Amino acid sequence: MINAVGNRMTREIARQQSLAEQLERTQIQISGGKKLLRMSDDPVAARRIATIGTTQASMTAWSANVNSAAALVSQADGVMKAVSNLMTRARELTLAAVSDSTNPADRATIAAELTTIADELDALAATRDSNGEPLFAAGPARVMRFDADLSFAPVPSAADIFVIAGNSLSTGIRDAATAVAAGDTAAMNLSLGALAASISHVADQHARIGLAGGRLDRIGDGLAARGITLTDERSVVEDTDLTVAIAQLNAQELTLNAAQAAFAKINRQTLFDLLR
Repeated sequence: MINAVGNRMTREIARQQSLAEQLERTQIQISGGKKLLRMSDDPVAARRIATIGTTQASMTAWSANVNSAAALVSQADGVMKAVSNLMTRARELTLAAVSDSTNPADRATIAAELTTIADELDALAATRDSNGEPLFAAGPARVMRFDADLSFAPVPSAADIFVIAGNSLSTGIRDAATAVAAGDTAAMNLSLGALAASISHVADQHARIGLAGGRLDRIGDGLAARGITLTDERSVVEDTDLTVAIAQLNAQELTLNAAQAAFAKINRQTLFDLLR
């Protein structure tokens, strides 16, 4: 009989310890805001949280790339506007120089301005970004990653923009300056044709940069939407539902208090009472 009573008491003590541990765990879940305290609590949920966390980390990097690329595109857009204006000015000057009414002194002035424009184009081609890197890569265009399976170059290379038919834009304008200074009408007319092609080429490349900017906007919006979805999903899996947890805490406290009261009452009995 005494052994049986002792066993019941041992089991009751163990049960109350378990209730106390459950109560403490619920309190931690409420105070910390996380219902998963250990991976062993729910291995499936823990693995899902880890997967979501990895994806969120990647998306943070991709979003940073989108922002960096957008800044590059914005800077490149400003450069292209300047290039377009210079090319248009070069064509206007060459048109003026080819006119029979233009005298040699005026042509010399025009040739000097054309040379200056060529120098400005070379400077624009060497533009650097905020990190001190070439905005327009000397080799292949700089490719950036914006998603697990999406990467592209937001800004064309220097060759893509500043070279046409094997010659740089500045070389074409210097050729025009040479023709104007020499009063060579045939060469000036050839330069006008080349300048028209160059202006069209610059417009195409400018449009290409604009399309890249629009694409980056859409990618950024998509990443933001996915980020919200993942955050919500992670919250459902990981975060404590306070309403449920508080109700559970109250129930656990009631159960534990009742068990402790019953146990205390039993312990107040005498050995004779237990043996009767």
